[in-house]
Amino acid sequence: MIPVEIHPFEPYVPDDARLLIMGTFPPKSERWSMEFYYPNRINDFWRIMGLIFHDDKEYFYDAAARTFRLGLIKKFLNAKGIALNDTGHKVRRLKDNASDKYLEIVEPVPLMELLSRMPHCHALATTGEKAGETLASITGTVSPKIGEYVTATLGDGREVKIFRMPSTSRAYPLAIEKKAAYYADMFREIGIL
Repeated sequence: MIPVEIHPFEPYVPDDARLLIMGTFPPKSERWSMEFYYPNRINDFWRIMGLIFHDDKEYFYDAAARTFRLGLIKKFLNAKGIALNDTGHKVRRLKDNASDKYLEIVEPVPLMELLSRMPHCHALATTGEKAGETLASITGTVSPKIGEYVTATLGDGREVKIFRMPSTSRAYPLAIEKKAAYYADMFREIGIL
């Protein structure tokens, strides 16, 4: 029997969160360089944020310590109103790796409960195909094409834009600059950039 894993991190919710970015589920803890979202040193999420907001893909990375600068990351998220969580609350790893392809979502994130903590949030974004499909099933929408969004009215009456962004995994074959361009367009659409 494959064990069920419960999400190891609390949702990160700044006071005035306007955007919720959601991946699928963190990798196994031995791949973490910090105890926070996108903890794997070879995942490009924080490098993409560095490129977009500071024109420096290593802005959030401490090469000497081989980890990301968590204090700087939280300051950035708070300033921009970006919340983080994942679409999977409980999962099974069907293979012993971090690939979304082999993740079974046993229980998705309790989205409306999470959004009840974010009254100003009117945009959701997923970082990859599995996260996009999972969020679409939660919201009763379709997963948009990469770089596009759909609009939806959620159970609490709020209208949201649901974006699908490219995966930040290096296994996804797209140059980091091209991934960053997709994310930058989304941030501009929301008014964060």
